[in-house]
Amino acid sequence: MTAENFASVLEGLTQRQPFRVFTVELHGGRRFEVDHPRAIVVRDGVAVFLAPGGVPIWFDHESVNQILGAPANAQVDGSGSSDSP
Repeated sequence: MTAENFASVLEGLTQRQPFRVFTVELHGGRRFEVDHPRAIVVRDGVAVFLAPGGVPIWFDHESVNQILGAPANAQVDGSGSSDSP
């Protein structure tokens, strides 16, 4: 994923109205849910997500396998669309 695409996708997901939880999957299969639009900061292809409890998760455009516009437990088809509302 390019740095520009990374920033664009994350910006689009954090600006959805109303905000909906989305999932980031890193290489190696680790996943986490972004549960609040202001819990993530993105700059120059690098992001930090403040998980519940204030635990930071650093990731960048090279470490992301996929970004899903749905919670981690939602079923997602091959196009990235979720079956959840």
